[in-house]
Amino acid sequence: MWLLAVSASLIPAVLLISKHFRVKVLTLWQRAQAWALWIIKKEVCTRSTHAFVLSKSTHGKVDSVLETFDLYNGLYPSLSIGAQIGAELDEVVRRVQPSLALELGMHCGYSSLRLLRLLPPGGRLTTVEKDPQTADHGEELILVAGYKHHQFEVLTSHSSEAVPSLSGRLDSRQEGFGLVLMDHDPGQYLTDLHSLETSGLLRAHGCSIIFICRERGADRAIREFVRTRENRYCIKTETRCLIEVCYQSTADVGEISRSPLVSL
Repeated sequence: MWLLAVSASLIPAVLLISKHFRVKVLTLWQRAQAWALWIIKKEVCTRSTHAFVLSKSTHGKVDSVLETFDLYNGLYPSLSIGAQIGAELDEVVRRVQPSLALELGMHCGYSSLRLLRLLPPGGRLTTVEKDPQTADHGEELILVAGYKHHQFEVLTSHSSEAVPSLSGRLDSRQEGFGLVLMDHDPGQYLTDLHSLETSGLLRAHGCSIIFICRERGADRAIREFVRTRENRYCIKTETRCLIEVCYQSTADVGEISRSPLVSL
């Protein structure tokens, strides 16, 4: 009888623990499903975007390739930034006019093409993409648009491995990247930025770092980083999904601190 009484008294605790673990297991399962769907979506998106643009665009015409990308984005879910954010990116590139640009995360080459078509004569783009299939498809579409290998380079690597190796790829006469576009893993954004700075890869007299913030709240860590590094960084442009952060060495900090915030 006493055993039954003790067991009965433990039922609420057992149910509570069971419910607690059930919630945790359900949460983990939902996260695993979301991750699996993201991987599948990315793989399908890469293949289908590549096939669509390759078959429907006019080869050798960058505007036609971009228009076909935009057509695809209007018909199907896509991981590329799209025309609206693309236009915001264009405004920054036109203003900065970087001779060297770096892209982390290429998503089939859409943003790569938007960058390439606005670089000044002799400008060069380095793009880093960790997924080999995405890198291959993106590189082919850049070539289809009419660009040559001396104008761009695609590195198939994780950004944490690629960034430290970039200094060895730059000519000693080059000043560093005048523009960096980050649209890869948001968890790597600030780590890669720190690596770029410490490696001397950011142009000392001015570099614009563009962060694509797809997820709600993704800009908070960036804002906090800038707030604690006001001697070198400031936010220049803000839109719903894009933040442009300007970097200059401490010798020139007065110039960027006095620059007005630009709204696109």
